[in-house]
Amino acid sequence: MQIAVLLFPDVDPQDVVGPYEVLRWIPGAQVVFPATARGALPTERESLALVANRTLAEVERPDVVVVPGGAGEGRARQDAAILAWLRRVHETTSWTTSVCTGALLLGAAGILRGKRAVTHWMAMDELAQFGATAVAERYVFDGKVATAAGVSAGIDMALALATRIAGPEVAQGIQLGIEYDPQPPFDAGSPAKAPAPIVDMVRSTLRAAAA
Repeated sequence: MQIAVLLFPDVDPQDVVGPYEVLRWIPGAQVVFPATARGALPTERESLALVANRTLAEVERPDVVVVPGGAGEGRARQDAAILAWLRRVHETTSWTTSVCTGALLLGAAGILRGKRAVTHWMAMDELAQFGATAVAERYVFDGKVATAAGVSAGIDMALALATRIAGPEVAQGIQLGIEYDPQPPFDAGSPAKAPAPIVDMVRSTLRAAAA
């Protein structure tokens, strides 16, 4: 079973590594990292690089596709080669998934039309332009399309996907193996729970970073 995690410049590293750390443990899984060209690609803020080990042309029929988001998503959305690849491989995938603003890439490729979907809370309004219905959930499955909310939600989506692929026992084993037992010090992980000044601060910070 081939799992393709798309890479592009200025991708969010956690959008990539979170699902990868879960999905790589599914029995029989081979994870590949396609991009428009092979080689190292900078992540957000250029503090970390991820390596594309395949070109898009070399990944023709993946069973699972994971599309991350990040600061570079807007530019990736304008890349005709990436959009064409997503449309092409989606025809034969068992599962097509996204994390955070990767959902907007799926939307631009026409994959979310008529689907329930989620993305980062600051980008939820953008889903409508792609014909999707925004759902305020941690992750959403609609047919063979799965979308996850911001960044860390990719781990939860990947565990739910592992359940569908390999069964609950395997998924629980993966969760235990990576010791995914979140106990955050604050209950501030969504705009519905975080104090209003924190929401405003984060909104301003992310908008400045995207400018």
